[in-house]
Amino acid sequence: MITHSKLFCIIPARGGSKRIPRKNIKPFLGKPLIAYSIECAKAIGAEVIVSTDCEEIASIARTYGAMTPFLRDKALSDDFTPTLEVIYDAILKVDIPKDSTLITLYPTAPLLSSVTLKNALHSLTLNSPYVFSATSFDFTPFRSFTYENNELKMLYPEHQNTRSQDLPTLYHDAGQFYIASTQSFLQKLPIFSPQSTPYILSPLCVQDIDTPEDFALAELKYRMLYEG
Repeated sequence: MITHSKLFCIIPARGGSKRIPRKNIKPFLGKPLIAYSIECAKAIGAEVIVSTDCEEIASIARTYGAMTPFLRDKALSDDFTPTLEVIYDAILKVDIPKDSTLITLYPTAPLLSSVTLKNALHSLTLNSPYVFSATSFDFTPFRSFTYENNELKMLYPEHQNTRSQDLPTLYHDAGQFYIASTQSFLQKLPIFSPQSTPYILSPLCVQDIDTPEDFALAELKYRMLYEG
């Protein structure tokens, strides 16, 4: 375990969401969606910086205790800009110390608790460049198939008749956080390397928020987790 004397959190929150307009600040059970990520990071003692190209997002972020020392360049705010480029840009603009620990936390992670984030932080070691959120697939991908031109094609025909309990559990990025030394982010080390450590979350604690239906489902999960 690494001792985290200096802890920072960068939340990348651009303003150009198309499928859910103004998604990052859309009200989620009474608060802007981004507020949950800000409060989660602050609860574990991190200095929170929001990287955004939108003054409205910046203003709301400041209301909940985040710093917004710059507006992100438009060239780093399109649909195709990798997260690592956004984080690299923020580190340089804020002059975050190279010997600090850095959390990249998405603004669409209202189901993440500060306890989980703190535990994930403590699982970072010198031998692991990143700790990242992960979860298991709801249903085994080994039974997946394509269906094009009225033709069904199994992707893994060798497992067509294998019992699901006999198939290995597969995981995917949960899209909530990436934790590493600031130096790892500056070097742009690949997040999904063999040395990285996945922090496994229950599927109940994970929800992609890309559609209005996703948004409503995330609110239902939040109520089950924290209001039940």
